[in-house]
Amino acid sequence: MRRALTVLAVPAALAVVVLGVLFAGEHTGAAVDRALAPWLASSTAANWSLAEAIDFAGEPAGLAVLVAVLAGTAWLLGRRRVAALVVLGTGLSITATSAIKPLAGRTIHEVYLSYPSGHTASATALAMIAVMLCWHRLGPVAAFALLLLAALVAGAAAAWAQAGLVAHYPTDTLGGWCTALAVVPATARLIDRTATWHQSRRDATTRT
Repeated sequence: MRRALTVLAVPAALAVVVLGVLFAGEHTGAAVDRALAPWLASSTAANWSLAEAIDFAGEPAGLAVLVAVLAGTAWLLGRRRVAALVVLGTGLSITATSAIKPLAGRTIHEVYLSYPSGHTASATALAMIAVMLCWHRLGPVAAFALLLLAALVAGAAAAWAQAGLVAHYPTDTLGGWCTALAVVPATARLIDRTATWHQSRRDATTRT
């Protein structure tokens, strides 16, 4: 799956950069953001509790619980690399959004840096890693399709909540989604290479 994940990660990373350049320094949202605002406001108003619940899942307390549960499950199942990916993949996705925000300089409510959305990035990252926990039981095509579906569903749910609660512009959430698509595969490859390097060193020590 490494090649497929690379094919996914590279255009996603480019999209983050392009969107960041397009919306740099903006304070009112793009035309598409303003067009979607009435629908999002009415949709969220009708489902306020759900939107707040999804939002809480991306807050530090809610996210910590989700990370602990998924990492613990991976550890108990003997998937140690996936357990590490839960922590590092999610953490680095959020770190990346935090690092990009001051570079883009886009604000919402004239105060808060908004591009890209960390909530959307963390939700997408967790969904992708949850699929990676079990995708060894699937064929490559089915596994990759399930990964994309999980990323799309989780990202769309987080985007709906964040934009509907006016915590982010819709295009901020697209940037957050692409950030996770870029960061998680790169982190997974880093963990794999590090684990392989340590294993080769242990094997060499054993032989000597």
